[in-house]
Amino acid sequence: MTILARSERDLLCETALAAGGDAPTLCGDWTVKDLVVHLLVRERDLTGLPGMFVPALEGLTHRAERSRARNDFEDLVDKVRQGPPGYSPMGWRPFDLAVNTLEFFVHHEDVRRAQPGWEPRDLSEEEEQAIWLPLSLISRLLTRRAPVGIIVQRTDRESTSRLRGGEPSVVMTGPPSEVAMFLYGRTEQSRVELEGTPEDVAALRATDFGL
Repeated sequence: MTILARSERDLLCETALAAGGDAPTLCGDWTVKDLVVHLLVRERDLTGLPGMFVPALEGLTHRAERSRARNDFEDLVDKVRQGPPGYSPMGWRPFDLAVNTLEFFVHHEDVRRAQPGWEPRDLSEEEEQAIWLPLSLISRLLTRRAPVGIIVQRTDRESTSRLRGGEPSVVMTGPPSEVAMFLYGRTEQSRVELEGTPEDVAALRATDFGL
């Protein structure tokens, strides 16, 4: 398991326990317990996992979630902390690098930023780069519905990247952690600056981002 994926998993578990199972998240109507159940189905229920990506199979996912939700909240969090079992593809290194780092960073922030008084964390340069690497790999997927081009100017280092081609374009300025939150659809809770015409910026903010 990559280092940041492991640390974000642990921090998510600590934050979840501190907030409580009934606390809100940034994931729509989901409570913290709902989010924890989602993570467990994703990692431990091979029959429930496909429904997260194939609408026709959503019923299997909901069934697995209902079954998991009957368990005690603290026990559910403990299972998340343990990580995926050996049979789970979510524990395989390619998935871990490409998916788990962002999954656990974003969902940790989903819990943190739904609580009063939150502030962005001061991540190290290494942590920001660990977020940027998988983010850049899947950026075309995340931005596929954007009606404008997207240029990212990182604030953790001098670096400019075009994540989506096309004109007109909007320049997004911020560290990878905040760019990730924006591109995963947490546009109102992301601390990035957007530069472009008012119409283009509004169109970008209204985009249905995420996987």
